Amino acid sequence: MAETDSVERLYDYLESHCTPEDEYMHRLYRATNTQLVRPRMASGHMQGILLRMIAQMVRPQTVLEIGTYSGYSALCLASGMEKGTKIYTFEVNDEQEDFTKPWFDNSPYPADIEMIIGDVLKLLPDMDIRFDLVFIDANKRDYRAYYDLVFPRLNPGGVILADNTLWDNHVIDPAYDDDVQTKAIKDFNDYVVQDSRVEKIILPLRDGLTMIRKK
Repeated sequence: MAETDSVERLYDYLESHCTPEDEYMHRLYRATNTQLVRPRMASGHMQGILLRMIAQMVRPQTVLEIGTYSGYSALCLASGMEKGTKIYTFEVNDEQEDFTKPWFDNSPYPADIEMIIGDVLKLLPDMDIRFDLVFIDANKRDYRAYYDLVFPRLNPGGVILADNTLWDNHVIDPAYDDDVQTKAIKDFNDYVVQDSRVEKIILPLRDGLTMIRKK
């Protein structure tokens, strides 16, 4: 059996043995794949289930998401949060708003999600907000800057989730040692592992998801 076929069969097995995707999220994921460029950027069903379960376990009052894209991950997080809580999701691409905002507005959580168009590195310093949970899934070259930005605003016991930290396994492939994106992810991973203020683990889910807990 070819390696690619084996991996696809494994993912099919994993998806068939987790909580089913609800109808609204299925429609959003389909729309993402048929209407947007680079649909692979969306979290997808398995990661979405994990995000919801983490939100249910952490029980955050306030969440920061860096990188909204189609809104799939924000809606998954919102589905695991209590009423009256808040997600601030930042998207630097203003053209994304026309697609994503209606999916928020027509969801069960329109009052719980605030979509902010702009660069989080420029906007967040002027906002007096602290967070219990942060999801980073934006420009890979800025991961370390995002981390340094949000850490002082993260409550003790709070969790940071950073997506794509295996980067198609390029982080262990010498052929990509000079690739700018790969170098940025490797730098972020090395930076986090040396940070004694946190507990951390990279989960090999999809493209790698790092879970970081502030002590």
